[in-house]
Amino acid sequence: MGEYFDVINEKGEYTGKVESREKCHKEGLWHKAVAVFIVNSKGQVLLQKRSAKKKMWPNMWDITAGGHVLAGEFGFESIIREIKEELGTDINKNDITFIGSSLSSNKKGDVINNHLNEYYIVSKDVDETKLILQEDEVSEVKWMDKDEIVKRVLNKYDGITDKEGCWEYLVKYYEWLDSKK
Repeated sequence: MGEYFDVINEKGEYTGKVESREKCHKEGLWHKAVAVFIVNSKGQVLLQKRSAKKKMWPNMWDITAGGHVLAGEFGFESIIREIKEELGTDINKNDITFIGSSLSSNKKGDVINNHLNEYYIVSKDVDETKLILQEDEVSEVKWMDKDEIVKRVLNKYDGITDKEGCWEYLVKYYEWLDSKK
């Protein structure tokens, strides 16, 4: 059947058009994407290793979950859906905190990704051994400490995806947490 996205303009405003994933990526049409970090009570983040089958960033450590916002969805709905699909676990709207958004534009191979990205935190202790990973998307998961993530971000995304914005928002979230202590 395929996925369909709401087409937006460069300001993030809805245009009233809905197009296929393929057309959005071929023509570089702007659309929404989401990224979520599950942060446990120790301040660690659950990261996923992207499957070798992925077109973009195969075998790289990445955000906990994420993906495109389907036509008619809000970002928080996409987060709930993506976590269920990729990790086989449930969260609800009350588990989710919106921490920001940014625009990104990148091209990898024949895919042009023009996104309005929305970033979210889920504060939750999750037993990673009980997760059911979507094999086409995720090859493994692990908890990573704050200091290790910050070091990797500052070291030109060493061993993690170089997705614009999302890691910086996580670092900003950590700074905000530290300011509340």
